Amino acid sequence: MNPRLGLATAHRCLRQLAHDRRTVALIVLVPPMLLFLLHALLNGNERIFNSIGLIMLGVFPFIIMFLVTSIAMLRERTSGTLERLLTTPIHRTDLLAGYGIAFGLMAALQAVIAVAVAYWLFDLTTAGSAGWVVGIAVLNAELGVALGLFASAFAATEFQAVQFMPLIVFPQLLSAGLFMPRDQMATWLRALSTAFPLTYAVEALQQVGAHADPTSTLWKDLAVVAGVLVVCIVLASLTLRRRTP
Repeated sequence: MNPRLGLATAHRCLRQLAHDRRTVALIVLVPPMLLFLLHALLNGNERIFNSIGLIMLGVFPFIIMFLVTSIAMLRERTSGTLERLLTTPIHRTDLLAGYGIAFGLMAALQAVIAVAVAYWLFDLTTAGSAGWVVGIAVLNAELGVALGLFASAFAATEFQAVQFMPLIVFPQLLSAGLFMPRDQMATWLRALSTAFPLTYAVEALQQVGAHADPTSTLWKDLAVVAGVLVVCIVLASLTLRRRTP
């Protein structure tokens, strides 16, 4: 990997994003808007919002960055940009690292804005600090980026990229403990949720909500999410094709 080429790729991605106002709005403005709707739906019930709103601060970045990244990478292939780039000295790892850096910065901006809105406007209260919430939200967003890069290799059109959401995202949402405690799930479903990284991201946020200081469970959850993220990046580099047939 060449750090200079990776940073150059990140700079190019950020320039493209700066000219795509709709995508920037999707990344930055949609999470606060969804938090507003959630707060209104709960009719200002602080106890429930402290539980559900906290989890959504990690879930929204994961979903949005998966969607944006998978479509963006597919567009690079179908437009021929990826094929031209890979004829230069740039390596696949440099390309994916650049995407990770660019979307990671956007994810950090997204997380800071969403967390600020949740704490200052909607009075979200957690035992742990807001800094941990921001960090986990960014890690979740990077996980969405990694999964989006990996999934884009198996899509031929943007519509197909969107179709991967029910396959990759929805099962994780349903089994992560958002709708039912995992210890009350059927044994096979609980085992399935153990294999999903979003389960650990949700548990990490729950740990921040319940404990003032980092716990061993929190560190374990972060290590699992980070490990899956690295594996997805490696798999994405191995399956990255120059162009869509």
